[in-house]
Order: sequence, then C-alpha cells, then structure tokens
Amino acid sequence: MRYENKPPIVGSYHSATVVRHYKDKPKQDNYMENEIIKYLSKYIPITKEMEDVIIESGFIKSFKKGTILLEEGKMSNECYFIIKGCVRSFHIKDGEEKTTEFYTEEEAVTPSAYGKRTPSAHYLECLEDTLSGVGTPELETELYQKFPQLESLTRALVEAIMAKQQDTIDYFKMSSPEERYLNFIKFRPNLIQRVPQHQIASYLGIKPESLSRIRKRIMK
Repeated sequence: MRYENKPPIVGSYHSATVVRHYKDKPKQDNYMENEIIKYLSKYIPITKEMEDVIIESGFIKSFKKGTILLEEGKMSNECYFIIKGCVRSFHIKDGEEKTTEFYTEEEAVTPSAYGKRTPSAHYLECLEDTLSGVGTPELETELYQKFPQLESLTRALVEAIMAKQQDTIDYFKMSSPEERYLNFIKFRPNLIQRVPQHQIASYLGIKPESLSRIRKRIMK
C-alpha cells in the first residue's frame, strides 16, 4: 500500500478500554492473567507472592481493530503481551508500508525504542480486536523494587526477542521468496486467514503479485 504523504491512521490512536483491574476480577475470569503468568514462568520461577504482585500491579486493556498502539517518530513507553488478537509492526519507506513482524497470542511486543528517549522507527497496529497486558517502565520499576530477580526476566525476554529477530533476518538473507513463504505457512499457518495477503507479501519482501504466483505454483 502506498501513501503520497503521511500514512492515514485507521481507527484511533491508542484508544483502549481497561477491561478490569486484576484484583477486582472474579476468580472464574482469571484465565487472562494466568496466560501472562504462564508465559513469564517459561523464563524464571514465579512464586505465589510474585504472581500476586504481578497480577495486582498490571492492567489488561482491549483495543479495537485498526488502533495504532505506536506511531513512527513517537516515544515508546509501553510494551505488550498479546492475550488475544494480532498486532503488526511496520514502517514507511518511500511512501510504502514495509511489514516487519506479526504478533499473536502468547507473544510479547517490546518496541526497540521502549523506555528510551529515542523516537520509534516503527508503527504498531492492531489487525484484529486485541486483548493485551500492558507494561510500562514505571510498572517495571515498581516490580523490580519488590522483586529484584525480575530484572533477569526482563533481560531474558529482551534476549529472546533479539535472537528471534536476528534469526529472521539471517533466514531472509539466505532464502528465496518461495522458501520464505513455505516457512511462513509451516510455522505460522494461522496467520494466512487472519492477515491481508498484501501485508504477508510485504513481510516476505515481495510484491503481492509475486506472492500470488508463488501460491499458484505451490498449489499445482
């Protein structure tokens, strides 16, 4: 998709609805916070006391499809844990959107400019109605003061995200467009029906018409 000047922003910028503060939620509706705890426990042991503090310190927010969570050139002061929905990262080059990543359930979104005094180089857009845990540097500081060991969690998450990004870059350099698409449908098949084809093509670094040819060739 090409823009003449600045990209039109679909939907509202960061218009969120706070679903409910964790400590006010009934027990039967605690599956959302359990997903966050389950994810965090992959990296460090989470004690019951830590779990209670994390739950009571955070908010779950809902975002409408089309909401822009972060704009290029703006400061990034929030990170996200996707409970339900899909978020796309992209930037604008020569008036054209370049999709860099898709984030879905049980994935963390930590912008490279998060918590820094530097403007973001990317947009973050909700491709679906999205339910997400939202973190801030202030919330992190509060948790670090109570549980210093959580700093190791932050480092582990950042390292995991950076490693994933580097693996993606390395694979793209060594693979053909068709190999990239086959890898995409192998490891992220749920996105085929959830994401517009022109955005998948952009993510793969090819034109939509090239993607159509690849799909036809594979189906023969």
